[in-house]
Amino acid sequence: MIDILHLALTGLSNLMKLILFAITAISIIPHNRGLLFGQTSSQLNNGPDVIDVSKFDDSIRHWMNEPGRRFPYQRFDRSQFVGIADNLLRLQNLDGGWPKNVDWLGKLDRDLVFSKLTDLEKSSTCDNRNTYSQIEYLAKVYARTGMEKYRNGAGKGIEFLLASQNASGGWRGADVDAITFNDDLMTGIMNLLMDIVKREEHFTWVSGTDRMRVRSALDQAVSVTLKCQIVVDGRKTGWCQQHDHRSLKPIRARSYELPSITAMETSGVIEFLLRLENPEPAVVTAIQAAVDWLKRSEIPGIRLKRLEIDSIQELSEAFKRYEVVGVSDQNAPPIWARYYEIESNRPFFCNRDGIKVYSLAEVGRERRIGYQWYGYWPQSILKEKYPQWLKSRTAKLRE
Repeated sequence: MIDILHLALTGLSNLMKLILFAITAISIIPHNRGLLFGQTSSQLNNGPDVIDVSKFDDSIRHWMNEPGRRFPYQRFDRSQFVGIADNLLRLQNLDGGWPKNVDWLGKLDRDLVFSKLTDLEKSSTCDNRNTYSQIEYLAKVYARTGMEKYRNGAGKGIEFLLASQNASGGWRGADVDAITFNDDLMTGIMNLLMDIVKREEHFTWVSGTDRMRVRSALDQAVSVTLKCQIVVDGRKTGWCQQHDHRSLKPIRARSYELPSITAMETSGVIEFLLRLENPEPAVVTAIQAAVDWLKRSEIPGIRLKRLEIDSIQELSEAFKRYEVVGVSDQNAPPIWARYYEIESNRPFFCNRDGIKVYSLAEVGRERRIGYQWYGYWPQSILKEKYPQWLKSRTAKLRE
Protein backbone atom coordinates (compact mmCIF):
# COMPACT_ATOMS: atom_id res chain seq x y z
CA MET A 1 0.00 0.00 0.00
CA ILE A 2 2.82 2.35 0.91
CA ASP A 3 4.61 1.55 -2.37
CA ILE A 4 1.49 2.34 -4.38
CA LEU A 5 1.02 5.63 -2.54
CA HIS A 6 4.68 6.48 -3.08
CA LEU A 7 4.39 5.83 -6.82
CA ALA A 8 1.27 7.95 -7.04
CA LEU A 9 2.91 10.87 -5.27
CA THR A 10 6.00 10.53 -7.44
CA GLY A 11 3.86 10.56 -10.57
CA LEU A 12 1.97 13.61 -9.36
CA SER A 13 5.24 15.37 -8.60
CA ASN A 14 6.58 14.67 -12.08
CA LEU A 15 3.32 15.90 -13.61
CA MET A 16 3.57 19.15 -11.67
CA LYS A 17 7.14 19.59 -12.89
CA LEU A 18 6.01 19.16 -16.50
CA ILE A 19 3.24 21.71 -16.00
CA LEU A 20 5.63 24.21 -14.45
CA PHE A 21 8.11 23.61 -17.28
CA ALA A 22 5.40 24.25 -19.89
CA ILE A 23 4.26 27.44 -18.18
CA THR A 24 7.84 28.70 -17.99
CA ALA A 25 8.52 27.83 -21.63
CA ILE A 26 5.38 29.63 -22.83
CA SER A 27 6.19 32.68 -20.74
CA ILE A 28 9.47 33.23 -22.56
CA ILE A 29 8.06 32.68 -26.05
CA PRO A 30 7.67 36.00 -27.93
CA HIS A 31 4.06 37.12 -27.71
CA ASN A 32 3.83 37.63 -31.46
CA ARG A 33 3.70 33.87 -31.99
CA GLY A 34 0.55 33.58 -29.91
CA LEU A 35 -1.48 31.60 -32.43
CA LEU A 36 1.07 28.81 -32.35
CA PHE A 37 0.39 28.30 -28.66
CA GLY A 38 -3.36 28.25 -28.45
CA GLN A 39 -4.51 31.83 -28.90
CA THR A 40 -7.55 32.19 -31.13
CA SER A 41 -7.82 34.52 -34.10
CA SER A 42 -10.27 36.68 -32.17
CA GLN A 43 -7.76 37.10 -29.34
CA LEU A 44 -5.05 38.15 -31.78
CA ASN A 45 -7.54 40.31 -33.62
CA ASN A 46 -7.78 42.69 -30.69
CA GLY A 47 -4.15 43.08 -29.72
CA PRO A 48 -3.09 46.21 -27.86
CA ASP A 49 -0.53 47.17 -30.53
CA VAL A 50 -2.23 48.48 -33.65
CA ILE A 51 -0.52 47.86 -36.99
CA ASP A 52 -0.47 51.12 -38.92
CA VAL A 53 -3.11 51.31 -41.66
CA SER A 54 -2.48 54.91 -42.72
CA LYS A 55 -1.07 53.81 -46.09
CA PHE A 56 -4.53 52.46 -46.92
CA ASP A 57 -6.14 55.88 -46.42
CA ASP A 58 -5.72 57.02 -50.03
CA SER A 59 -7.47 53.94 -51.41
CA ILE A 60 -10.18 54.09 -48.74
CA ARG A 61 -10.82 57.77 -49.50
CA HIS A 62 -11.37 56.98 -53.16
CA TRP A 63 -13.73 54.13 -52.24
CA MET A 64 -15.72 56.40 -49.93
CA ASN A 65 -15.79 59.02 -52.65
CA GLU A 66 -17.74 56.97 -55.16
CA PRO A 67 -18.13 53.14 -55.08
CA GLY A 68 -18.78 52.82 -51.37
CA ARG A 69 -20.75 55.90 -50.45
CA ARG A 70 -24.20 54.72 -51.45
CA PHE A 71 -24.68 51.81 -49.06
CA PRO A 72 -23.93 51.11 -45.38
CA TYR A 73 -21.61 48.34 -44.26
CA GLN A 74 -19.57 47.35 -41.22
CA ARG A 75 -15.83 47.89 -40.88
CA PHE A 76 -13.02 46.31 -38.91
CA ASP A 77 -11.51 48.32 -36.11
CA ARG A 78 -7.87 49.25 -36.78
CA SER A 79 -6.82 46.96 -33.94
CA GLN A 80 -8.36 43.91 -35.64
CA PHE A 81 -5.30 43.13 -37.71
CA VAL A 82 -6.17 39.48 -38.42
CA GLY A 83 -9.55 40.45 -39.88
CA ILE A 84 -7.92 43.17 -41.98
CA ALA A 85 -5.20 40.79 -43.16
CA ASP A 86 -7.82 38.21 -44.16
CA ASN A 87 -9.52 40.99 -46.13
CA LEU A 88 -6.29 41.64 -48.01
CA LEU A 89 -5.92 37.96 -48.89
CA ARG A 90 -9.54 37.75 -50.00
CA LEU A 91 -9.14 40.72 -52.33
CA GLN A 92 -5.68 39.85 -53.68
CA ASN A 93 -5.57 39.27 -57.44
CA LEU A 94 -4.26 36.04 -58.94
CA ASP A 95 -1.11 37.80 -60.20
CA GLY A 96 -0.18 38.69 -56.61
CA GLY A 97 -1.07 42.39 -56.74
CA TRP A 98 -4.09 44.27 -55.46
CA PRO A 99 -6.78 46.46 -57.04
CA LYS A 100 -7.10 50.11 -56.06
CA ASN A 101 -9.77 52.30 -54.50
CA VAL A 102 -11.06 49.73 -52.00
CA ASP A 103 -11.94 50.05 -48.32
CA TRP A 104 -9.47 47.52 -46.95
CA LEU A 105 -11.12 47.68 -43.53
CA GLY A 106 -14.62 47.08 -44.90
CA LYS A 107 -16.40 43.81 -44.10
CA LEU A 108 -17.37 43.33 -47.71
CA ASP A 109 -17.79 40.36 -50.03
CA ARG A 110 -15.18 40.15 -52.80
CA ASP A 111 -17.78 39.86 -55.56
CA LEU A 112 -19.59 42.92 -54.25
CA VAL A 113 -16.38 44.95 -54.13
CA PHE A 114 -15.32 44.01 -57.65
CA SER A 115 -18.81 44.66 -59.02
CA LYS A 116 -18.41 48.31 -58.01
CA LEU A 117 -14.92 48.84 -59.46
CA THR A 118 -14.06 49.83 -63.01
CA ASP A 119 -11.89 47.51 -65.09
CA LEU A 120 -8.93 49.82 -64.46
CA GLU A 121 -9.51 49.75 -60.70
CA LYS A 122 -9.76 45.94 -60.65
CA SER A 123 -6.31 45.49 -62.18
CA SER A 124 -3.32 45.03 -59.90
CA THR A 125 -1.50 48.30 -59.40
CA CYS A 126 0.73 50.26 -57.05
CA ASP A 127 -1.28 53.39 -57.78
CA ASN A 128 -2.89 55.18 -54.82
CA ARG A 129 -0.35 53.50 -52.52
CA ASN A 130 -1.53 49.96 -53.21
CA THR A 131 0.22 46.57 -53.34
CA TYR A 132 3.40 47.60 -51.52
CA SER A 133 1.24 48.70 -48.58
CA GLN A 134 -0.63 45.37 -48.51
CA ILE A 135 2.66 43.44 -48.67
CA GLU A 136 4.02 45.33 -45.68
CA TYR A 137 0.84 44.83 -43.68
CA LEU A 138 0.67 41.09 -44.33
CA ALA A 139 4.34 40.71 -43.43
CA LYS A 140 3.74 42.44 -40.10
CA VAL A 141 0.72 40.26 -39.35
CA TYR A 142 2.78 37.17 -40.16
CA ALA A 143 5.49 38.38 -37.78
CA ARG A 144 2.87 38.53 -35.01
CA THR A 145 0.90 35.38 -35.73
CA GLY A 146 3.24 32.97 -37.49
CA MET A 147 0.38 32.06 -39.83
CA GLU A 148 1.80 30.96 -43.18
CA LYS A 149 -1.08 32.29 -45.25
CA TYR A 150 -0.01 35.85 -44.50
CA ARG A 151 3.60 35.12 -45.40
CA ASN A 152 2.45 33.48 -48.63
CA GLY A 153 0.26 36.46 -49.51
CA ALA A 154 3.14 38.86 -48.93
CA GLY A 155 5.45 36.64 -50.96
CA LYS A 156 3.05 36.66 -53.92
CA GLY A 157 2.93 40.44 -53.70
CA ILE A 158 6.72 40.69 -53.79
CA GLU A 159 6.77 38.47 -56.87
CA PHE A 160 4.26 40.80 -58.52
CA LEU A 161 6.51 43.79 -57.87
CA LEU A 162 9.57 42.05 -59.30
CA ALA A 163 7.66 40.87 -62.37
CA SER A 164 6.07 44.27 -63.07
CA GLN A 165 9.27 46.32 -62.92
CA ASN A 166 9.95 47.90 -66.29
CA ALA A 167 13.26 47.38 -68.10
CA SER A 168 13.96 51.05 -67.30
CA GLY A 169 14.10 50.14 -63.61
CA GLY A 170 10.89 51.97 -62.81
CA TRP A 171 7.28 51.08 -62.13
CA ARG A 172 4.23 52.53 -63.85
CA GLY A 173 1.12 54.02 -62.33
CA ALA A 174 -2.44 53.49 -63.48
CA ASP A 175 -2.80 56.67 -65.52
CA VAL A 176 0.21 56.43 -67.84
CA ASP A 177 2.88 53.85 -68.62
CA ALA A 178 5.84 55.80 -67.29
CA ILE A 179 8.25 55.87 -64.34
CA THR A 180 5.83 57.17 -61.73
CA PHE A 181 6.86 59.14 -58.65
CA ASN A 182 3.35 60.55 -58.24
CA ASP A 183 1.72 59.83 -54.88
CA ASP A 184 4.74 57.92 -53.52
CA LEU A 185 4.54 55.10 -56.08
CA MET A 186 8.25 54.66 -56.85
CA THR A 187 9.39 55.67 -53.39
CA GLY A 188 6.78 53.46 -51.71
CA ILE A 189 8.03 50.44 -53.62
CA MET A 190 11.70 51.30 -53.07
CA ASN A 191 11.19 51.79 -49.33
CA LEU A 192 9.56 48.36 -49.14
CA LEU A 193 12.38 46.73 -51.10
CA MET A 194 14.92 48.42 -48.85
CA ASP A 195 13.16 47.02 -45.77
CA ILE A 196 13.50 43.54 -47.29
CA VAL A 197 17.17 44.04 -48.15
CA LYS A 198 17.91 45.38 -44.67
CA ARG A 199 16.15 42.39 -43.09
CA GLU A 200 13.65 44.43 -41.10
CA GLU A 201 12.05 42.19 -38.48
CA HIS A 202 8.87 41.58 -40.48
CA PHE A 203 10.89 40.48 -43.53
CA THR A 204 13.44 38.11 -41.98
CA TRP A 205 11.59 35.21 -43.61
CA VAL A 206 12.58 36.25 -47.14
CA SER A 207 15.17 33.77 -48.45
CA GLY A 208 18.71 34.78 -49.33
CA THR A 209 18.08 34.08 -53.02
CA ASP A 210 14.94 36.20 -53.10
CA ARG A 211 16.67 38.95 -51.15
CA MET A 212 19.34 39.09 -53.85
CA ARG A 213 16.61 39.45 -56.49
CA VAL A 214 15.05 42.25 -54.46
CA ARG A 215 18.42 43.97 -54.09
CA SER A 216 18.94 43.85 -57.85
CA ALA A 217 15.49 45.40 -58.45
CA LEU A 218 16.21 48.09 -55.86
CA ASP A 219 19.59 48.92 -57.41
CA GLN A 220 17.95 49.37 -60.82
CA ALA A 221 15.24 51.58 -59.33
CA VAL A 222 17.75 53.79 -57.50
CA SER A 223 19.83 54.09 -60.66
CA VAL A 224 16.94 55.26 -62.83
CA THR A 225 15.73 57.61 -60.09
CA LEU A 226 19.09 59.39 -60.10
CA LYS A 227 19.03 59.57 -63.90
CA CYS A 228 15.54 61.12 -63.85
CA GLN A 229 16.58 64.12 -61.76
CA ILE A 230 15.79 67.18 -63.88
CA VAL A 231 18.74 69.34 -64.94
CA VAL A 232 18.16 73.01 -65.81
CA ASP A 233 21.06 75.07 -67.17
CA GLY A 234 23.51 72.45 -65.95
CA ARG A 235 22.05 72.42 -62.44
CA LYS A 236 20.24 69.44 -60.89
CA THR A 237 16.84 70.27 -59.41
CA GLY A 238 14.02 67.88 -58.48
CA TRP A 239 11.75 65.32 -60.10
CA CYS A 240 8.53 65.28 -62.11
CA GLN A 241 5.54 63.11 -61.27
CA GLN A 242 6.20 60.91 -64.30
CA HIS A 243 9.23 60.30 -66.50
CA ASP A 244 9.36 58.51 -69.86
CA HIS A 245 10.80 54.97 -69.63
CA ARG A 246 13.23 55.57 -72.51
CA SER A 247 14.14 59.24 -72.65
CA LEU A 248 13.64 59.69 -68.85
CA LYS A 249 12.21 63.14 -69.61
CA PRO A 250 9.26 64.56 -67.64
CA ILE A 251 5.93 63.75 -69.26
CA ARG A 252 2.25 64.43 -68.69
CA ALA A 253 -0.17 62.01 -67.02
CA ARG A 254 -3.75 63.20 -66.51
CA SER A 255 -4.84 66.36 -68.31
CA TYR A 256 -3.96 68.61 -65.36
CA GLU A 257 -0.69 66.84 -64.47
CA LEU A 258 1.74 68.57 -66.80
CA PRO A 259 5.51 68.14 -67.17
CA SER A 260 7.06 70.06 -64.30
CA ILE A 261 9.28 69.91 -61.25
CA THR A 262 7.11 68.79 -58.34
CA ALA A 263 7.78 69.66 -54.71
CA MET A 264 5.71 66.83 -53.25
CA GLU A 265 7.31 64.05 -55.28
CA THR A 266 10.79 65.55 -54.92
CA SER A 267 10.36 65.51 -51.16
CA GLY A 268 9.45 61.82 -51.27
CA VAL A 269 12.52 60.97 -53.34
CA ILE A 270 14.81 62.89 -50.96
CA GLU A 271 13.38 61.10 -47.92
CA PHE A 272 14.04 57.76 -49.59
CA LEU A 273 17.60 58.65 -50.63
CA LEU A 274 18.37 59.78 -47.08
CA ARG A 275 17.78 56.16 -45.99
CA LEU A 276 20.60 54.77 -48.14
CA GLU A 277 23.54 53.65 -46.04
CA ASN A 278 27.02 54.68 -47.16
CA PRO A 279 25.62 56.60 -50.16
CA GLU A 280 27.71 56.88 -53.29
CA PRO A 281 28.84 60.35 -54.42
CA ALA A 282 26.07 60.44 -57.04
CA VAL A 283 23.43 59.96 -54.34
CA VAL A 284 24.97 62.65 -52.14
CA THR A 285 25.03 65.09 -55.06
CA ALA A 286 21.41 64.31 -55.92
CA ILE A 287 20.25 64.91 -52.35
CA GLN A 288 22.14 68.16 -51.92
CA ALA A 289 20.98 69.52 -55.28
CA ALA A 290 17.33 68.61 -54.61
CA VAL A 291 17.42 70.19 -51.14
CA ASP A 292 18.93 73.32 -52.64
CA TRP A 293 16.08 73.42 -55.18
CA LEU A 294 13.49 73.09 -52.41
CA LYS A 295 15.06 76.00 -50.55
CA ARG A 296 15.00 78.16 -53.68
CA SER A 297 11.40 77.21 -54.38
CA GLU A 298 9.73 77.98 -51.06
CA ILE A 299 6.93 80.54 -51.22
CA PRO A 300 6.56 83.05 -48.36
CA GLY A 301 3.50 85.01 -47.32
CA ILE A 302 0.75 82.53 -48.26
CA ARG A 303 -1.54 80.70 -45.87
CA LEU A 304 -4.08 78.09 -46.88
CA LYS A 305 -7.62 78.66 -45.71
CA ARG A 306 -10.48 76.17 -45.78
CA LEU A 307 -13.90 77.45 -46.74
CA GLU A 308 -16.98 75.36 -46.08
CA ILE A 309 -19.09 74.63 -49.12
CA ASP A 310 -22.68 75.81 -48.72
CA SER A 311 -24.14 73.15 -50.96
CA ILE A 312 -22.56 69.86 -51.94
CA GLN A 313 -25.29 68.92 -54.39
CA GLU A 314 -23.28 70.27 -57.30
CA LEU A 315 -20.36 67.99 -56.45
CA SER A 316 -20.08 64.29 -57.23
CA GLU A 317 -17.84 63.78 -54.20
CA ALA A 318 -20.15 64.11 -51.21
CA PHE A 319 -17.30 63.84 -48.71
CA LYS A 320 -15.70 67.06 -49.96
CA ARG A 321 -17.31 69.71 -47.81
CA TYR A 322 -14.73 72.47 -48.08
CA GLU A 323 -12.51 74.12 -50.63
CA VAL A 324 -9.02 75.54 -50.19
CA VAL A 325 -7.95 79.08 -51.04
CA GLY A 326 -4.65 80.90 -50.60
CA VAL A 327 -4.68 84.09 -48.55
CA SER A 328 -1.93 86.62 -47.95
CA ASP A 329 -0.24 86.27 -44.56
CA GLN A 330 3.27 87.63 -44.02
CA ASN A 331 3.59 85.59 -40.82
CA ALA A 332 2.78 82.29 -42.51
CA PRO A 333 5.54 79.66 -42.71
CA PRO A 334 7.01 78.91 -46.14
CA ILE A 335 4.83 76.79 -48.38
CA TRP A 336 5.47 75.00 -51.69
CA ALA A 337 3.42 74.64 -54.85
CA ARG A 338 2.83 71.18 -56.27
CA TYR A 339 4.08 72.23 -59.73
CA TYR A 340 6.90 74.47 -60.97
CA GLU A 341 7.71 75.26 -64.57
CA ILE A 342 10.90 73.50 -65.55
CA GLU A 343 12.66 76.42 -67.22
CA SER A 344 11.44 79.36 -65.13
CA ASN A 345 10.71 77.61 -61.80
CA ARG A 346 7.46 79.59 -61.67
CA PRO A 347 4.66 77.90 -59.68
CA PHE A 348 1.61 77.00 -61.74
CA PHE A 349 -1.75 75.23 -61.53
CA CYS A 350 -4.01 73.58 -64.07
CA ASN A 351 -7.62 72.74 -64.82
CA ARG A 352 -9.00 69.56 -66.36
CA ASP A 353 -8.88 71.24 -69.75
CA GLY A 354 -5.09 71.10 -69.55
CA ILE A 355 -4.69 74.87 -69.62
CA LYS A 356 -2.00 76.17 -67.28
CA VAL A 357 -2.87 79.02 -64.88
CA TYR A 358 -0.78 80.88 -62.32
CA SER A 359 -3.03 81.33 -59.31
CA LEU A 360 -5.17 78.95 -57.31
CA ALA A 361 -8.12 81.31 -57.78
CA GLU A 362 -8.08 80.50 -61.50
CA VAL A 363 -8.55 76.79 -60.83
CA GLY A 364 -12.14 75.58 -61.00
CA ARG A 365 -13.83 74.64 -57.74
CA GLU A 366 -13.85 70.90 -58.53
CA ARG A 367 -10.05 70.81 -58.91
CA ARG A 368 -9.43 73.21 -56.03
CA ILE A 369 -11.27 70.77 -53.80
CA GLY A 370 -9.96 67.56 -55.29
CA TYR A 371 -6.20 68.11 -55.56
CA GLN A 372 -3.20 69.13 -53.47
CA TRP A 373 -1.91 72.28 -55.12
CA TYR A 374 0.04 73.59 -52.14
CA GLY A 375 1.71 71.79 -49.29
CA TYR A 376 4.37 71.68 -46.59
CA TRP A 377 5.96 68.43 -47.83
CA PRO A 378 9.61 69.62 -47.57
CA GLN A 379 9.23 71.12 -44.10
CA SER A 380 10.42 68.14 -42.04
CA ILE A 381 13.25 67.48 -44.51
CA LEU A 382 14.68 70.98 -44.27
CA LYS A 383 14.20 71.35 -40.52
CA GLU A 384 15.06 67.87 -39.26
CA LYS A 385 15.90 65.02 -41.62
CA TYR A 386 18.45 66.68 -43.89
CA PRO A 387 20.36 68.41 -41.05
CA GLN A 388 20.46 65.09 -39.15
CA TRP A 389 21.71 63.32 -42.26
CA LEU A 390 24.44 65.95 -42.74
CA LYS A 391 25.51 65.63 -39.11
CA SER A 392 25.62 61.83 -39.30
CA ARG A 393 27.50 61.91 -42.60
CA THR A 394 30.06 64.39 -41.25
CA ALA A 395 30.64 62.19 -38.20
CA LYS A 396 31.22 59.11 -40.38
CA LEU A 397 33.67 60.96 -42.62
CA ARG A 398 35.71 61.91 -39.56
CA GLU A 399 35.99 58.32 -38.35
